[in-house]
Amino acid sequence: MKKKFVLVMLMACCLVMQGLFACTTFAVGKDATTDGSTMISHTCDSNSDDFRLWMIPSMPTGTERDVVLNGRAGSDYSQFPEVKDYGPNALVLDEYVPKKDTNQYLHSMYSFMNDKGLAMGESTAWYSGSTDQGKKLNLAFAKSEGIYDCYMLQDLALENCSSAREAVLFMGKLLEDYGWNGSAEVINICDGNETWILEAYGGNVWAAVRVPDNAVFVAANRCRIREFDFNDSENYICSKYLKSFALENDLWDGVSEFSPADIYCPYNGSYCTLREWRAMSLLNPSLNLDPNGDANEYPMFVVPAEKVSVDTIHKISSDYYEGTAYDCSRTVESGPFGNPLCNRNVYRTINMFRCTYIQIANVKAWLPEEARCLVWFGYGAPDSTYLTPLFASQKSIPDFYGVGERLLPYDENSGWWPCVGVQQTATINYDKAIEVIHNLRDPKMAEIYKTTAAAQNLAASMINGGMEKEAVDFLTSYANLTATDWHNTWNILKKDLDSTLMLGNVDMKVPKAGDWWTEIVNENSENLKPMN
Repeated sequence: MKKKFVLVMLMACCLVMQGLFACTTFAVGKDATTDGSTMISHTCDSNSDDFRLWMIPSMPTGTERDVVLNGRAGSDYSQFPEVKDYGPNALVLDEYVPKKDTNQYLHSMYSFMNDKGLAMGESTAWYSGSTDQGKKLNLAFAKSEGIYDCYMLQDLALENCSSAREAVLFMGKLLEDYGWNGSAEVINICDGNETWILEAYGGNVWAAVRVPDNAVFVAANRCRIREFDFNDSENYICSKYLKSFALENDLWDGVSEFSPADIYCPYNGSYCTLREWRAMSLLNPSLNLDPNGDANEYPMFVVPAEKVSVDTIHKISSDYYEGTAYDCSRTVESGPFGNPLCNRNVYRTINMFRCTYIQIANVKAWLPEEARCLVWFGYGAPDSTYLTPLFASQKSIPDFYGVGERLLPYDENSGWWPCVGVQQTATINYDKAIEVIHNLRDPKMAEIYKTTAAAQNLAASMINGGMEKEAVDFLTSYANLTATDWHNTWNILKKDLDSTLMLGNVDMKVPKAGDWWTEIVNENSENLKPMN
């Protein structure tokens, strides 16, 4: 790599308000899943993320690749690498020249799957800068700021790596040589055989741990590698500076137990921990975790009570604490029809109104690469959207994935707008709307899960019989037809919900408020003033 350091105001350009980067992620080992796959997921929750999705083609050996800081929002990768449009806030800081032909991969706000079956997601983490430890961290990381942000690091890893372990070592080497730029990140990675978590803290400091094959890892905007076995290099890998940086910057006394997350990104706020409590409790209720207890005592990995499917992760990602004391469909903010997508919720839910997209990678190592690189993708809040299968080996993806922007008018030709349109319309009367959505979506999803597995197996047979090109053509056609059918179905659903819920009615009849809402109103009637 040839460095060409430019005088830039890195912090000002790359750090966006952390509250906008609020993702919940899962990482699942192969023995914890119903189908023997490894899985990672990512809900990309932000008010400002660019939602467009592109397929980045393989690039030949020796192709100069820009190392870009903040090269996402407002960018256009539709003709990359011939046309390089990194967006208005991007800075080119360096260049990278691959030593082999790169992998093809799916690229969105965060790139997430390549044609080898390597998948990844992220959850931005933070700490309080007002504590003693936080002040020390601010000073330490300000002195050692590098050039790689999460976007770029994941792009290069997907372009150059084929396995999760290789990706951990590859990203770790770049961080050690050139440094991290931005808030801490929890990156979940899988390849069909192994599942890993890499936490990038700042400077040249990082740590990674392998998720046990029978377990699930959950992260909700905080670093969680609290236990690290320096004697187990098979399952724990870290920066060579992990301990020395802490000592040199008075972040660790050198005597107490070394806990990477506690030293480099300590956070224990309910904004994060409540989601982790809920997800782990749903995975294994017998844990009896206390939502108000010390979340640092939550296990790093959970062995689920029942094996996990893509649908399991989708349902947990759709959760808003239903049936608990934190149920966001039963609050003043949720209104008389139990809308959990209110942007003024008391609690931060897993299912999030500002979710840009959800992706769940579902990688089966025993299949040929072209058939194993499957990811389930959907736009908007998980509870009110669908998942459609995409393969990183596809020759193309539907045009609607590359259409539209948040600041442009509603466009039914965009993949994103109909999904968030259905979501927004559902907030008029969530009780009724979500019933309509689920009755349409769930049977269709159940069938697509089956047909997709059959399509993978058929493609695998074709590849094993020497028909690789035909198999990729088949998967491309299958995935694109499925995605297009969902897109058309959701455009129709949006119009149906508009008419069904017009004027806040249900089929033009005034709906009855929930009994729980009536009780809330009656209990607070003395504080309510009549309309003039």
